[in-house]
Amino acid sequence: MTTAIDSDQKLHLVFGGELQDLDGIRFRDIANLDIVGIFPDYASAQAAWRAKAQATVDSAQTRYFVVHLHRLLEPPAP
Repeated sequence: MTTAIDSDQKLHLVFGGELQDLDGIRFRDIANLDIVGIFPDYASAQAAWRAKAQATVDSAQTRYFVVHLHRLLEPPAP
């Protein structure tokens, strides 16, 4: 049995941390990732991402990401 997420609930995760190097997406210390939060839509997730990215602009190794959780939770179309 599969369940679909309500179409108006497009969950997004915002998180980040310090990368080992600028050429990849491998974190220096995954135990200390900054989990900003889960947001109900892309617009609010993007606002949170933008605020964290701007606050860490002086740290070239620090990156924040938006993950489209709703894409991971929705079953594939038949």
